[in-house]
Amino acid sequence: MRITLTSVFVDDQEKALRFYTDVLGFAAKNDVPMGEHRWLTVVSPEQPDGVELVLEPDEHPAARAYKQGLVADGIPYNSFSVTDVQAEYDRLSALGVRFTQPPTRMGPVTTAVLDDTCGNLLQIAAM
Repeated sequence: MRITLTSVFVDDQEKALRFYTDVLGFAAKNDVPMGEHRWLTVVSPEQPDGVELVLEPDEHPAARAYKQGLVADGIPYNSFSVTDVQAEYDRLSALGVRFTQPPTRMGPVTTAVLDDTCGNLLQIAAM
């Protein structure tokens, strides 16, 4: 058994696609029209056949409430591995990304938390 898909609820798929590709650096994998929404996935360019992140519309009221609760409590929706948190923080900050937590050392891991502009907080982390 292996993980092939995971998702993040977004308030605007087109805005999310731009942020996750143009800013975070993921690569678009699938973009299939499905009525008013799309089956929209991105992958790490380092693993084009790896786990796909679905940019899932947050149309369901429970999804929106869940996202709002996590953000209110400062809890990241997802975590992404990076080689160097400080370097990625500097790169993303220069692109205008808003961080809610700067690089912070927590034992053997360093993390930072950012706003994805689509209603979520995301964590970047490195061991």
